[in-house]
Amino acid sequence: MQTELQKKYGLLTAISMVVGIVIGSGVFFKAEQVLRATGGNIPLGIAAWGIVGLIMIICSYAFATMATRYERVNGVVDYAEVAVSRSYGYYVGWFMAMVYNPTLTSVLAWVSARYTCVLLGWDITGGSCMVIACFYLVANYALNALSPILAGKFQVATTAIKLIPLSLMAVAGTILGLTSGMTVENFTRVSMGAEGAAGGGLFAAVVAVAFAYEGWILATSINAELRDSKKNLPRALMTGAAIVVAVYILYYIGLAGVVPTPTLMENGEAAAKLAFQSIFGAVGGTLIFVFVIISCLGTLNGLMLACTRGLYALAIRGEGPFPKMFRQVDAVTNMPTNSSVAGVALAAFWLLYFYGANLTASWFGPFSFDTSELPIVTLYAAYIPIFLMMMKKEQDLSGFKRFIMPGLAIIGCVFMVVAACLAHKMAVVYYLIIFAVWMLAGALLRGKQMKSQ
Repeated sequence: MQTELQKKYGLLTAISMVVGIVIGSGVFFKAEQVLRATGGNIPLGIAAWGIVGLIMIICSYAFATMATRYERVNGVVDYAEVAVSRSYGYYVGWFMAMVYNPTLTSVLAWVSARYTCVLLGWDITGGSCMVIACFYLVANYALNALSPILAGKFQVATTAIKLIPLSLMAVAGTILGLTSGMTVENFTRVSMGAEGAAGGGLFAAVVAVAFAYEGWILATSINAELRDSKKNLPRALMTGAAIVVAVYILYYIGLAGVVPTPTLMENGEAAAKLAFQSIFGAVGGTLIFVFVIISCLGTLNGLMLACTRGLYALAIRGEGPFPKMFRQVDAVTNMPTNSSVAGVALAAFWLLYFYGANLTASWFGPFSFDTSELPIVTLYAAYIPIFLMMMKKEQDLSGFKRFIMPGLAIIGCVFMVVAACLAHKMAVVYYLIIFAVWMLAGALLRGKQMKSQ
């Protein structure tokens, strides 16, 4: 029985994973939400993009330092295990496999379907959108499960494609905005009726932006499949993070030069399409919007790549449900097939939850939370013990790598947690109850396995 994954990805694929997973949907999906949260205050919105981007770069640097020292099967789970304990590594892996990976994957399937429906003029919350979301989920699973090498090439291709609309908006929007005066007008206009001029607006914007930046850590899930990973993974994390931050801020500035902020805030899901059509006309704008959909699918592909390896990362350690079954690797495709099937099933479950909690009259009462935001902040909280123990254990590192960067990373993670609590208020409490149930199930399973050993 084969249980080892082969080295099949290079540096370009790894960089494409970081850029491709992060850039793709959130910059379009959350841009209008950031505007609403800040009351149309463009400088405050840019501050939110910059703050979360800086936190991502700092955390990327800290994990890149660990990546030069440890190479196993699933980066962040490995780092949690080495830095803190095997038990902590298990719980981080359990959370990522059961909640974090599939919730993000399911949201991206819906976002991809959402923009497809915007293009076609269909309802974004109805049955047609959910059918398309299910199709995208299954099709992307098939691509990863049947041909991981082809999935890697698709990731590289879509990363290049998705930079086209963002670059065009950044350059053309900024030039047009400066010549017409729209940029200056939008930078000085604030809709004071919104919550945004106060600090609460910044916190809400930061939590929304977290979704747009999230996913970079999932590039570490191909650690065992990356050639020369001790060199290439740190390079990918830092290079990819820098590209993402620059592209996001420049896109947001370009957007401010095209359409008045009240118009962007009013048009919601169609705001991105409207902005592109304002520059390139109806036909050109629609064509570029197709690139936006491809961009979303590229992000979905990267998330699915990580989602299919969630239970494998536990099983290879002899942990999680049915480890003998989930650690099997197909001899032909070199994919953990059983783990892949479980991953897409979990994503389908969370897609159903997302619909019932966010797109219709709530099925779950107060236990409805935004799966595009709160699980992300939970992972930032999980980083804190890793960085603390890194400062304690990695005694042969320089002071900058051992204390300064992990210390800054901890401050950034605490800020994200506080921002989430201030932005979501009581929803955080109900989410934590759901989170506790999932983690209790993982604890009971682990306790049962340890007794049987």
